[in-house]
Amino acid sequence: MSYDYFYFMENPEHKEQTGNDTLIKILAVAEHEFLDKGFRGASLRTIVKQAGVTTGAFYGYFKSKEELFDALVKEHADYIMGIYDNILKDFEKMPIEQQLESMDDYSSLGLQKMFDYVWEHKTAFRLILYAADGTKHEGFVQKIAQKDIDSTNDFYNLLESQGKQVERIDPLIEQLVITGTFSSFFTLLLRDIPKEEAKRGLSQMFRFYRGGWNSLMHFED
Repeated sequence: MSYDYFYFMENPEHKEQTGNDTLIKILAVAEHEFLDKGFRGASLRTIVKQAGVTTGAFYGYFKSKEELFDALVKEHADYIMGIYDNILKDFEKMPIEQQLESMDDYSSLGLQKMFDYVWEHKTAFRLILYAADGTKHEGFVQKIAQKDIDSTNDFYNLLESQGKQVERIDPLIEQLVITGTFSSFFTLLLRDIPKEEAKRGLSQMFRFYRGGWNSLMHFED
């Protein structure tokens, strides 16, 4: 199971719930149903029936199908977004010259941290990427890519404010490349391949994309 189901028993909202086994069963059945049919196609009736609980018992734990889906993925989606935000905050604190020297290192560090976490929670990210249409987690890759696009543009602006000439990349190409980078990253990790093979692929992918960026982003004094 990819989700720490006992979290719910530590949450004040669920402290009075005594059916640990029932909750775990609901989440296990829901995980399978969402993976099989996606959020839109998943049936609460099927989940309740296969979990062996009444509809009333189900609503004692969750108010809706979306809240149930959220219970399986929110913690993990937030964690990945947090990794990105924290890396970016640390990067932005550095002087501009140090930022230029450290871009590759920070990008590599962020991807490695994401890799380690996603690898340990593959099922949750399969739900996020392949089953989340119709939920607030829909378009997860596009959302994290947009963060990267925004931070890249902020970096351009900072360089130009320091008197550096920057060759800005066409916005459409920038969007396609950055979205493609994150899409490739998650596709690689969610394949059923050995971890070392995935690590090797990540390293090759990083060098490929970074070489392209370095070729396009010419910084001149």
